[in-house]
Amino acid sequence: MTDYKNLIDGEMVDNGEWLEVLNPANEQVVGRVPASGKDELDRAVAAARRAFKTWKETSHEERQQVVQGIAAAIKENADELFRLLTTEQGKPHAQAQQEIYGAAGLAAAQSTLTLDDVVNQDDDTRLSRTRRVPVGVVGGIVPWNFPIMMAIQKIVPALVAGCTIVLKPSPFTPLTTLRIAELIKDVVPAGTVNIITGEDTLGPLITGHPDIDKITFTGSTATGKKIMEGAAGDLKRITLELGGNDASIVLPDADVPKVAEQLFWSSFSNAGQVCIAAKRIYIHEDIYDDLSKAIAEYAKTVVVGDGSQQGTGVGPIQNKKQYERVLELIQDAKDNGYKFLTGGDKDPSGTGYYVPITILDNPPEDARIVAEEQFGPVMPLMKFGSVDEVIERANNSEYGLAGAVWTKDTDKGVEIAEQLETGTVWINEFMQLSPFAPFGGHKQSGFGAEYGIDGLKEFTYPQVITVKRDAAV
Repeated sequence: MTDYKNLIDGEMVDNGEWLEVLNPANEQVVGRVPASGKDELDRAVAAARRAFKTWKETSHEERQQVVQGIAAAIKENADELFRLLTTEQGKPHAQAQQEIYGAAGLAAAQSTLTLDDVVNQDDDTRLSRTRRVPVGVVGGIVPWNFPIMMAIQKIVPALVAGCTIVLKPSPFTPLTTLRIAELIKDVVPAGTVNIITGEDTLGPLITGHPDIDKITFTGSTATGKKIMEGAAGDLKRITLELGGNDASIVLPDADVPKVAEQLFWSSFSNAGQVCIAAKRIYIHEDIYDDLSKAIAEYAKTVVVGDGSQQGTGVGPIQNKKQYERVLELIQDAKDNGYKFLTGGDKDPSGTGYYVPITILDNPPEDARIVAEEQFGPVMPLMKFGSVDEVIERANNSEYGLAGAVWTKDTDKGVEIAEQLETGTVWINEFMQLSPFAPFGGHKQSGFGAEYGIDGLKEFTYPQVITVKRDAAV
């Protein structure tokens, strides 16, 4: 078992108090991290504040080189990092590799983003332009489902914009993040990136800290609301990427054998623990029987098990709390007599937070398994008859993060997509995010945007400078 340390002001440090981190595949302790509190946070924020004074004056080229150094450090150590990620998070090695390499690629791509001045007026009377200036010290709070990708999508735009950051990983999945901290401590100027670990009680201290200027958070809608409340005291800027109950709509012209496998993975990648996973799948009644059968048959070929073992397709739920919540939703479906195509039971004798792949057959719209975000390997399939009907059902949610339409008629797919109340809609694919396109939720799925120029702007203020020409002074 290894002890990992915080990164504060360019040094790897600990306070002598520790949190244990479990492997969800076997519930064994695999590492320890500092149990940080107010003192560690104050030191990290003070370091970030000092570093901000010089970092905000650096050129884009200097910032770009630092961020590209982060990308290179991750890529060069990818083999070690993806194995450690599987150990603490549970996802299969192949999916862990995708996250590590994806994080490196994201950092490299976003290092190229620039915020150019905009000329508002340029005539005989005055010259007016808008420039973007960095917000200051950022507090980043990261979830446990994609701990490295989510960390990078907070660290990188903050640095590119000229901000400094104090990042808090989830206490369930801090190991890989702290290992990356060790790898980049000599790549980033001291104080620009600080990473500290602690219990969930550390989050409100970050949100309420008077010397933090902005909060960027990925996690549940319930926690996002608390962060908004905590940030209101001094009007911190906030970016919130929150929950989703994403609907996929399958039209009757879809290719059943081809779509079945894609729909399966749109729901069950990372054991369903993806904010933009398909949480509700609406299938036209003309192909419902054939497609639901094809999905269930494919599910039988996918192995649920330890993500470090070859052949595993779906790993465990990451932590006990979420494991128990998923089992509660499955039990509710059983208690209400809903029909299961696969799953519905678990092996009570084993260790690890394993839930069998569970697919429900046409439960009612008000079922908890449909109305709530499952965030586990559970997928309800539902029939629909008309496009107008399914659009209304898909939009009948407090969430609005993402969705998908599956059809050979892409023009029809776009027509439906434009009527869905979500921030992102895919046609004939799923979970594809671009570093250059904004990603954010509608309704209770979030506030602000990540990725692209829109995401970069979230770390800046606009400043307008106007020069009056031929003025009498």
